[in-house]
Amino acid sequence: MLDLPESTMVNGDTIRWGRMGTGPALVAIHGTPFSSQVWRRIIPQLTHRWAVHYFDLVGYGLSEKRDGQDVSLGVQNHVLAALLEEWGLERPHVLAHDFGGATALRGYFLNGLRYASLTIFDAVALAPWGSPFVQHVRQHEAAFSGMPAYMHEAMLRAYLQTAAHQPLSEEALEVYAAPWRGPVGQPAFYRQIAQMDQRFTDEVEPLYELLECPVTVLWGERDEWIPLAKGEDLAGRISGQPLIQVPEAGHLVQEDRPETIVAAMLRQGA
Repeated sequence: MLDLPESTMVNGDTIRWGRMGTGPALVAIHGTPFSSQVWRRIIPQLTHRWAVHYFDLVGYGLSEKRDGQDVSLGVQNHVLAALLEEWGLERPHVLAHDFGGATALRGYFLNGLRYASLTIFDAVALAPWGSPFVQHVRQHEAAFSGMPAYMHEAMLRAYLQTAAHQPLSEEALEVYAAPWRGPVGQPAFYRQIAQMDQRFTDEVEPLYELLECPVTVLWGERDEWIPLAKGEDLAGRISGQPLIQVPEAGHLVQEDRPETIVAAMLRQGA
């Protein structure tokens, strides 16, 4: 497990974060419904080359969760900008997945952030997105938040498994489910789903163009959340290089094929 010993207050929300390694700065941004622990098998392989900064998005993992909290994509890029300022990073390398990809892109095109490189995979970036489950929760958030814990646990674990192509280990399921349990975690899980709004990618999508830095786009060939065609489209818009397909991997490449992410990063830093 990665350690997140530091905390920073951003717009009234406490953000937990950590740092490992030495060298040029690399910022790893996780997606939903996960936490920075998705990088627990990846970051240790990169610390000989980078000083890796990682954090839990507002409303996720160990970061603050509370009633009435805005945890939408509309705030996550501002959190990223605030953290980069606190860390004194002007052009870090960035590794981003899912909502982390949307956060990195919104930070670049809306906040004026600049990166030394961007490695992005299975990102929420192009419309349409949002499964039927997401749409249902958005309409009935209170009912889901208040369901019995055993029902929530079963639904949560089933939902997490759909992100991966290979069966998730019990260890992985526990890591990803733990922050979403209990009187704070359970409503927080449905809060972040209820706030999934396509308008936050719609407002930035028309701005997409080749970034002013090397961009690597990877995608799990078996991604059932965001199809491969979306990755190919995204690569064509923001990268001068073709998409790298990851065989036998679903949306959660960090669990299905973590070595492909490490290899891509090591090529980026060569």
